[in-house]
Amino acid sequence: MRSKLVFLILAIILFVTSARAQRAEVTISLSEQFFDALLDSVFYNFDPPEFSMARAETFPDDAETAFVGGPSLSWLIHKTSVAEPQAQCVESIKILREMRGVRTTVRFREGKIYVPLAFSGNYAAPLVGCIEFAGWAESNIDLEFDPNTQRLIGRIKVLNVNLNGTGGVGGLVVARLIQGAIDKKINPVDILSLDKVSFAVPVQRSGTLRLRAVSIKPEVGAGALNVRVGYDFVKG
Repeated sequence: MRSKLVFLILAIILFVTSARAQRAEVTISLSEQFFDALLDSVFYNFDPPEFSMARAETFPDDAETAFVGGPSLSWLIHKTSVAEPQAQCVESIKILREMRGVRTTVRFREGKIYVPLAFSGNYAAPLVGCIEFAGWAESNIDLEFDPNTQRLIGRIKVLNVNLNGTGGVGGLVVARLIQGAIDKKINPVDILSLDKVSFAVPVQRSGTLRLRAVSIKPEVGAGALNVRVGYDFVKG
């Protein structure tokens, strides 16, 4: 009886060990230094990213009903001032590597991803004309796993804009324009997909063992983004 009990316990241990051996988790660590090198390479080898700004983000369709009995003053000014003279003003935002000591980079602090964005651009201001602006935006990235596309994605959210030499005047308008451009041209940001981190390992004289990624869990650590990838081991 005792020998049978020992054998049963041993069988259970072996079964649990075998089950665990067929599933494992790997952590991919992306440091701040990695993103600095990545951004240096992007700005060195390519032109700065430039995006057309979404006008609708600043003047919503319902703006004309802001005042009872008629359209709002800001909406009327916008409609009457940006028609023909300002049609030649190319409203765009250009992401720069650096602007007056502030660099476009990625930083990990207190469980959040902070992304200061240096920029310059043009804006067709009502009753004024084409205005050049520059500065930097305080923004962060929220991460989420999209189960439909099996991807880890990020969404950039602009928190505040600091314009050079304006004392904060005009920052709200530019912030909304930048957020509109980011939402239209950048968001969501692809970070990692399950198929890209799945791979196969040849086993000599036996076949192939596939490591199939089945889960992604991001964790913001001290100075790094740690992505935990869960794997199933499958023959084939």
